Amino acid sequence: MGGFRKFLCRARWIAASLVLAACGTPAQVPAPIAADGSGVTVFVNGSVLTMNEDMPRAEAVAVKDGVIVAVGARAQTEALFDDAATVRDLDGRTLMPGLIDAHGHFAIGSSTAVMADLQPSPAGDVDTLAALRAKLEAWHEANPASPWILGFGYDDSLLAENRHPTREDLDAISPDIPILLIHVSAHLLTCNSACLEAAGISAQTADPVGGIIRRKAGTQVPDGVLEERAMQLALAKLPAPTHETAMAAMAANQSIYLRNGITTAQEGAGNPAQLAGLQAFGASGNLKIDLVGYQIMQTRDALSEDFAPSKTYTDHYRLGGIKLVLDGSPQGKTAWLTEPYHVIPSGNPDDYAGYGTMEAAEVDGLFSAAFGRDIQVLAHANGDAAADQLLAGVERAGVLHGNADRRTVMIHAQTARDDQLDKMRASGVIPSFYVAHTFFWGDWHRDSVLGPERASRISPLRTSLDKDMVLTIHNDSPVVPPDMMRLVWTAVNRKTRSGDVLGPDERISPMEALRAVTIDAAYQYFEEDSKGSLEIGKRADMVILSADPTVVDAMAIADIAVLETIKDGAVIYTHADSP
Repeated sequence: MGGFRKFLCRARWIAASLVLAACGTPAQVPAPIAADGSGVTVFVNGSVLTMNEDMPRAEAVAVKDGVIVAVGARAQTEALFDDAATVRDLDGRTLMPGLIDAHGHFAIGSSTAVMADLQPSPAGDVDTLAALRAKLEAWHEANPASPWILGFGYDDSLLAENRHPTREDLDAISPDIPILLIHVSAHLLTCNSACLEAAGISAQTADPVGGIIRRKAGTQVPDGVLEERAMQLALAKLPAPTHETAMAAMAANQSIYLRNGITTAQEGAGNPAQLAGLQAFGASGNLKIDLVGYQIMQTRDALSEDFAPSKTYTDHYRLGGIKLVLDGSPQGKTAWLTEPYHVIPSGNPDDYAGYGTMEAAEVDGLFSAAFGRDIQVLAHANGDAAADQLLAGVERAGVLHGNADRRTVMIHAQTARDDQLDKMRASGVIPSFYVAHTFFWGDWHRDSVLGPERASRISPLRTSLDKDMVLTIHNDSPVVPPDMMRLVWTAVNRKTRSGDVLGPDERISPMEALRAVTIDAAYQYFEEDSKGSLEIGKRADMVILSADPTVVDAMAIADIAVLETIKDGAVIYTHADSP
């Protein structure tokens, strides 16, 4: 694996090869093709980042019928084709593989896109409870027929008041219309009194397994905030959207992904109805990117006999496997740690360290069932205690079914310890790190959630690469927007909102970060042979960027614009400044 990680400049002969250029701009052999350039597009005059370890940079890429047919030095590549070929002048811009969403929630993001946007800056502008109330009132005025007032993205850690909105706060907006607001982490929500009543939640309602109904101090009266599995009591009562509304929401959400250069996306915790909706969106002909769905498995769920993942897309959609959620959110202080939180949430004992959301026997049973059928498992584990539970499940299932190439993914892996990384490497578990946290909640993790020492190791990218591990990084959209350049920026700089560098020793290079959203993300999906790098025979999934992330100042990476998104050789998004 060491060669996989190092970008070596190697000159070698391959049959019918192009003449190799100097070490900085090598060339790759074209597949046998006719000299006729009809239908061929050759991209030239820009920076080409191939993500191919044997040839990290090139001068030209040729595409025909949605497939890459040549990569290499410009003169030799253009010489392969006659004048019928179309030459695309990049005008100094950067061409690289399409960006791959290693973990996110396309269906959930589509649902929340039609709610009031309550996210704080820079994703939104709700930084006070007064601003939150104004947004909800404006949304209600714009959606008078909606039987519920719905919002997504509020963040108690970034509100000026540093608290969740309570039922009383929301009752002041409307005591009669149910109001439900989903926390930015999607691991908590808050309700007004009408929402709690609709959900059947009262002082007599017991906490569900794996969830908590928060109560007013010294009483059993719900204060409106629901954690983890308790959220389902209210979410289950939301009115279902019409088919037309759902299709329109997915189209609108897809446009956000296109603007960010994403050519393969994920629904990382869909229920059967949501996954069926994605399949229908694909069948409608409106799904332009590839989309992989993972079905969430919860308490008492079992793998049905007809559950059949596939590595083949139909209408750009495929079912990839299953998803387990083993704990909650560190910024919401529901992630399951082995050591207590730095600042204990009000009303909890001094040793409070979060909690798991599934029993060990359930986790082991689902891992065993999945491994027995070679089904890929994604498992959410923010806290290191949850990571212990995941790794124990992998180990026990491996004993029963052998350690085949299943590419289990630990989603988030934010507090993974060194010993856990070693176990992950040994068992083939891929960490998909939520490194965007270093910016969005880095100060909160340092000062309140984990304390300075543990927070400095959150999302240990450098440590993992030094252990020769394959890793990916993600935004977990819609928790944060699917802004891939900002994601790469966080991995390279680890700057917090306040300007602190959170764990400088865990920073990685721009090229390493780009691999985590291209070729290594393709590997996570078992698609490294067809995606993730610009190589002959691979699909022409590409993006054109306004600048080269490996050349600009590291702090400027977040400002790089996606100018074009290209899927299977077809342009599916164009920025106004595209060449």
